[in-house]
Amino acid sequence: MTAPWQETDVSDGAGDGPKKVTVIGAGIAGLVAAYELERLGHHVEVVEASGEIGGRIHTHRFPGAGPTGPFAELGAMRIPAGHRLTMHYIAELGLQNQVREFRTLFSDDAAYLPSADGYLRVRDAHGALVREFAAALPDRGYRDNTLLFGAWLDASIRAIAPRRFYDGLHDEIGVELLNLVDHIDLAPYRCGASGNRMDLHRFFADHPQVRSFCPPRLERFLDDVLDETSSSIVRLRGGMDALPRRLASRIRGTIGTGREVVGIDVRDDAVLLSIRQGARTYTRSCDYVVCTIPFTVLRRMRLTGFDQEKLDIVHQTKYWAATKIALLCREPFWEKDGISGGASFTGGHVRQTYYPPAEGDPALGAVLLASYTIGPDADALGRLGEADRNALVLAELSEMHPELRRPGMVRDVAGLAWGERPWSWGAATVRWGQEAALREAERREAARPQKGLFFAGEHCSSKPAWIEGAIESAIDAAHEIEWYEPRASRVFATARPSRSDRSA
Repeated sequence: MTAPWQETDVSDGAGDGPKKVTVIGAGIAGLVAAYELERLGHHVEVVEASGEIGGRIHTHRFPGAGPTGPFAELGAMRIPAGHRLTMHYIAELGLQNQVREFRTLFSDDAAYLPSADGYLRVRDAHGALVREFAAALPDRGYRDNTLLFGAWLDASIRAIAPRRFYDGLHDEIGVELLNLVDHIDLAPYRCGASGNRMDLHRFFADHPQVRSFCPPRLERFLDDVLDETSSSIVRLRGGMDALPRRLASRIRGTIGTGREVVGIDVRDDAVLLSIRQGARTYTRSCDYVVCTIPFTVLRRMRLTGFDQEKLDIVHQTKYWAATKIALLCREPFWEKDGISGGASFTGGHVRQTYYPPAEGDPALGAVLLASYTIGPDADALGRLGEADRNALVLAELSEMHPELRRPGMVRDVAGLAWGERPWSWGAATVRWGQEAALREAERREAARPQKGLFFAGEHCSSKPAWIEGAIESAIDAAHEIEWYEPRASRVFATARPSRSDRSA
């Protein structure tokens, strides 16, 4: 199958002969880079510090449940259907028959969200949400549909943004936006069983001009809000880890786990890697290297031969944490409560709670993604010890779901605090609050090579925090190496547009 970014002749003008490339990191960016480099005829070896592949795609399978038993996605768990590169690889790797709908926040009318009146069902929340939203507005006679639109936009933002971030932007999505929306017929966008919600994703798709009335620094954040509340999100039945596992099976070169890179020395004719394997540390001289690990990990290494601008971006790129806690329950009790899937916004320390579909033997139990937090909220949970973190989440969530207090209901608990994990020290770059020009400048600097050292990963992409971004950057790095000529001018080597740019 020909990839959508490829041209008819990929070898015309490329460097002579196959190249030997070492890829640091066996996450999705590293695996795609290796896969594409081999397709271009190069020899690849992948080194991974941890004992497993997949990076921030991390499917946890509960002990004793077997390969088809209950599992929890403690890393990436969803894919917007419009992410064409990710969907291409799913098809190319033969996983398209595993694609299923991912139901998200507020997609189930029986799910919950907090208000001043306590926990409310989504289907019953519109009255309280509109009252609370309208009370914070200056006096003006907005139409009922306009207030409903503003209330659900505010609720979506509150559910997705960390509390401190939401507090800082709450007043910025206000009067100017509502004044414009008030002149649009919103009736076609009412949704839900009783028509008391708003399809925000469809509204903004139909009215892109409205985006210009949001503050420029919130553009990226609004994109993520719309993606996360879209009805066009998918998952992989059986676990997201099928994607890295299937990719790894297609790579001919060695994928060596337990090999931690602790130093990188960039020279004119080689890149020297200091690699720790067990109790031994050795040095390897590499012709070309693709570094796909997060900058939070890279900046803890010994780095030499980097220019100052590159060191600055490595040390200044901001990552947000994410913490997930999953419960293996005796049964999907939420179904008896009328919830068939999707997610509740729980508030407090828990934030978001997801109800994955129960696939497999019901005797083995059902998984509840009890808590999904990002940013400062995730840091607060991540700093707690595992037992204290689990107890806090269980106590808070039991207020909304008292069934969790029943003896034997919770069989097992699994969690992962990405901000505390030594192979990541964070979940993703989140460039919320930055204007588009600054985001693009940082992306270009993050991706800029250092002689024979190239960079990939979601932090080098136009879609940070998504699998799509990791894939996009890996394709670019692979084709930069394909065209790289060490003795040619640096202008030629860095100015040639990437394949993903040329296919736009």
